[in-house]
Amino acid sequence: MTWARIAAIPLIVGVFYLPIEPASCNLIATSMFVLSAVTDWLDGYLARRLNQVSSFGAFLDPVADKILVCASVLVLVHLGRADVFVALIIIGREIAISALREWMAQIGAAKSVAVHMIGKLKTVVQMVAIPFLLFNGQLFGVIDTHLWGVWLIWIAAVMTVWSMVYYLRKALPEIRARAK
Repeated sequence: MTWARIAAIPLIVGVFYLPIEPASCNLIATSMFVLSAVTDWLDGYLARRLNQVSSFGAFLDPVADKILVCASVLVLVHLGRADVFVALIIIGREIAISALREWMAQIGAAKSVAVHMIGKLKTVVQMVAIPFLLFNGQLFGVIDTHLWGVWLIWIAAVMTVWSMVYYLRKALPEIRARAK
């Protein structure tokens, strides 16, 4: 399922280059993103439930998620539906925390920057904001997905900074010890 999410990334981006009406592009991209998000959850659930967890899967799954989110945010910036500062915050955090986790693993302190609830909550908010912004219309004739998506992506950006600060604070003792 992780490989399917990776394969979906260029399709989600590419749909906006097809010669079809924008509303159809929005619906197709939103559907593919939501399907990818659901398969991410299902993949993790099944792996744990069936005890099929592998180190390669543990590596590839978050990479697929990060690429999916970053690519989608860049598409939203390109379409004028998300602010470039949101993209910089989200993408910058992903790079910084991935590098921090890699370094902490190399020095044997990976547990101090293990995934925390704030990171999971940030991901949930992103996974709701992004399809709202991809859809960019009225959902069920009532919900203005653009308005809600803008609010949610900014909330996700704030949570992104918050989670980054949390992980950096957890790593600070190691950083200080290694800086001496």
